[in-house]
Amino acid sequence: MTAETGLAALWLAAALAALQVLLGVLALRRDMPQAVGAIRAVAIVQGALAAVAMGALIRAFLDTDLSVALVAANSHSMKPWLYKFAGAWGNHEGSMLLWVTILGVAGAAVAKFEHRLAQPTLVATLAAQAAIALGFYAFLLFASNPFARLNPPPPDGAGLNPLLQDPGLAFHPPTLYAGYVGLSVAFSFAVGALVTRDVGPVFARAMRPWVLAAWIFLTLGITAGSYWAYYELGWGGWWFWDPVENASLMPWLAATALLHSVTVLATRDGLRAWTVMLAVVAFSMSMIGTFLVRSGILTSVHAFAVDPRRGAFILVLLLLYIGGALALFGARVGTVRQGKLFEPFSREGSLVANNLLLTVILGIVLIGTFYPIIAAAFDIQLSVGPPFFDSTAGPIALLLVAVMAVGPLLRWRRDEAEALIQRAFPAIAAALFAGVGVFLLGGPIGVLPLAGVALAAGLAVASVAPLAKRNLARAPLHLWGMVIAHLGIAVSLTGMAISTAYTQETLLAVGVGDPARIAGYTVRLEGVRPLVSDNWSALEGRLAITDERGARFVLRPQVRYFTTPVTTTNESAIATMWNGQLYTVLGALGDDGRWQLRLWWKPFVTLIWLGGAMIAVGGALSLVGHQYRLWRTRQRAEAFA
Repeated sequence: MTAETGLAALWLAAALAALQVLLGVLALRRDMPQAVGAIRAVAIVQGALAAVAMGALIRAFLDTDLSVALVAANSHSMKPWLYKFAGAWGNHEGSMLLWVTILGVAGAAVAKFEHRLAQPTLVATLAAQAAIALGFYAFLLFASNPFARLNPPPPDGAGLNPLLQDPGLAFHPPTLYAGYVGLSVAFSFAVGALVTRDVGPVFARAMRPWVLAAWIFLTLGITAGSYWAYYELGWGGWWFWDPVENASLMPWLAATALLHSVTVLATRDGLRAWTVMLAVVAFSMSMIGTFLVRSGILTSVHAFAVDPRRGAFILVLLLLYIGGALALFGARVGTVRQGKLFEPFSREGSLVANNLLLTVILGIVLIGTFYPIIAAAFDIQLSVGPPFFDSTAGPIALLLVAVMAVGPLLRWRRDEAEALIQRAFPAIAAALFAGVGVFLLGGPIGVLPLAGVALAAGLAVASVAPLAKRNLARAPLHLWGMVIAHLGIAVSLTGMAISTAYTQETLLAVGVGDPARIAGYTVRLEGVRPLVSDNWSALEGRLAITDERGARFVLRPQVRYFTTPVTTTNESAIATMWNGQLYTVLGALGDDGRWQLRLWWKPFVTLIWLGGAMIAVGGALSLVGHQYRLWRTRQRAEAFA
């Protein structure tokens, strides 16, 4: 009965989403304030039912209920429990159910906890959120039913894609989806404010926690996905400009711009139209990413290739939601009053420049991702890869870093160039010192990596400048959050620049006992042995590593063989040192009895993911700081009431 329970919960949630939209329309058109309590209750129950449906699917996977078609196609009785659990969303239907579950739960949270918005705006927001959910409920129920039964059930399941059999599956998709759904809430807030003509600081303060939370989750998801691909695929890279990677990057770029814009609106009552437009663009990017992954138009390592009918359904939803929002924006933008003005040379001006540069990068990534797809429709086969993105987006990203370093040093409303230069002098000196030092002592290096190192040093110094002359123990949490997030970007940029410039790679064939050398390390293959695990067998190489000081350690890369489904994967073995990683991959056995061996030395590559974690931690501190300040304000107001 597990599948039937989940399907019934899904139908009831869809019905409540339709009721929520209807209540919202009636409340707005007929001025029914009594409907506010009803729409809140409906939203909460709808979210609970969506969670019940997701729980039922997870239960079916944990029980290996092979009468459920989705379980039979994506699991196996011998799979470890973690991959049964995470396998519930490691497929098309399950991932869409997770998507709509987070959407419903987020709507319930808005209904339960949001009390700052005017009632009409809250009603319009909840109705917009329900309208988004209703479309995806319809998609699941009519095009991608996760609870479809098989009769008779097969003797065992087909198994989970071996590339997904990793702990990253339990973390990467849920964090990304939480980010996407956070943007859907921001979108609903924007639609609600446009409907009721209530675009202002109160609306921005209500929306800001959702934007910030979405940005944090997207940062975590992208960072985790980058490291997962790095060690799992055996390609030795941390970013490949794969279209599905771009599908997660584009919402992050838009969310970053939106976060800056909504902060200006919440604190300085500026950038009103910018904020609403960016909320629409950010959710549009998440919808486009959903379409790319599930339409079947892409063949990617981690895309769900499905039939075009489903892709057409999602495309219709995308056109309906985004087209409708853009039409509403066009109709109501004239009613959005101009916020407070500011001089171009000010912190607000730097944030506008920041947003413009982020938008340009977003446009480049969007064009580079879709151009091959459009060309293929005209029987023109071409590929857009790292050379295009690096040469076009790279210089603009570095300019963005320079603006990011200057921004926090500027004053609100207006500033003076001479005063800014004095405040920015330590950052400028750090950038020059780092750039000249790397150029003279680091060996040959390209222009972009050199500029990256220099700007990262300047950004690092500029990031901590707002803490100067402050009592650090009394500095507000949101300020610490900004400092740590910007410092994290500097750390990540340093790792990207240095690893790009100085990575060493070698591919060779070795016999047992043969030495190989890379970056001062001697690597010797001591043997290859067979291994058997729960759901795979493997050949494991034993690599004895000796560094320049004579210290020894062992790495054990594997070639794994899966039977359900039949797949061969290369499992890298990585040694992490303070200054980088030694990355090893064992290949096939040649006819001459020698093994293929691929070795990389990647200096300071771990800074990329350390910086990503710092960015997310900084965002979390900002979120907690803003919410704590709001709570303190309420406490004081109640005390004086």
